[in-house]
Amino acid sequence: MESPLLQSPGAVAADEPDQEVAAHYGEPAQEQRALERGTAFVDRGNRGVVRVSGPDRLSWLHSLLSQHLDGLKPFEPTEALLLSPQGHIEHHMFLIDDGEAVWAHVEPGRAPALAEFLDRMRFMLRVEVADVSDEYAVITGPEGGGLAWPDVAGTFTRIVPRSDGFPDGLRPAGIWAYEALRIAERRPRFGLDTDHRTIPHEVGFVETAVHLNKGCYRGQETVARVHNLGRPPRRLVFLHLDGSVDRLPAHGDPVEVPGGRTIGFVGSAARHHELGPIALALVKRNVPVDAELLAGGVAAAQEVVVSPDTGANAQIDLRRRPANRG
Repeated sequence: MESPLLQSPGAVAADEPDQEVAAHYGEPAQEQRALERGTAFVDRGNRGVVRVSGPDRLSWLHSLLSQHLDGLKPFEPTEALLLSPQGHIEHHMFLIDDGEAVWAHVEPGRAPALAEFLDRMRFMLRVEVADVSDEYAVITGPEGGGLAWPDVAGTFTRIVPRSDGFPDGLRPAGIWAYEALRIAERRPRFGLDTDHRTIPHEVGFVETAVHLNKGCYRGQETVARVHNLGRPPRRLVFLHLDGSVDRLPAHGDPVEVPGGRTIGFVGSAARHHELGPIALALVKRNVPVDAELLAGGVAAAQEVVVSPDTGANAQIDLRRRPANRG
């Protein structure tokens, strides 16, 4: 659903998958600062909202998703994944229960497929699934109570009725402001910093959206195997990009080591008001953590987000390049 704020003076539409909301309103850096100060909000109404009601909702979702949800307390925010049978991430969702229903917000365009899958899995259980994206919107800004999750730079993300309109007394900030703060906090975004092969360990979702000591769920075998053997094939990295270049690498651009060998891809990139140009990328696990990289042709220094040693039994030393052998 296209944001009405795109009709505001100075509003510029964002690129896919956020083309239905504003990238900025003419002052990207000032919008970031205002969001950090708590004097701005971001319209994220392009995100999907799914509602699951009924007395069996928590135990049922517990059996399907990666998170421990049986006994989730009302208004306790959490995250969860829906995995494929092979353990690849199909949906990343932010969940909260209000005592009567579980509410989830998901990436743009993902709510219909998620609701359809969940509806097929109801069988005889007392649950009802609805895609309510047309009635409810997602907004990020200062704390406001209700269906809320702590988010970047001290903000909170809330699900609110679309009929409520936008917050009074706050300036609108574009999605570029939110994305810059998200990338700076090394938070991966499903669909941008992942691909169809991504498993939870590669991007750090195992720390935020996976419970390692719960019962069976779809894709659990892959999660358990990687956790115990410690061999995720790729790892998420944070990139400080060369600030002398007047462009950002695009989503999907190759990440290379000097010499031209491709070792990964760029996920999301932004210009941070203090850090300058930054990005997240997914690279091969065995790339030395101090290797200089090229991201879409832009020189980049990497910082570890997901350690190459991740996993309970892994003992891998990739901290330095191997010595030259003559």
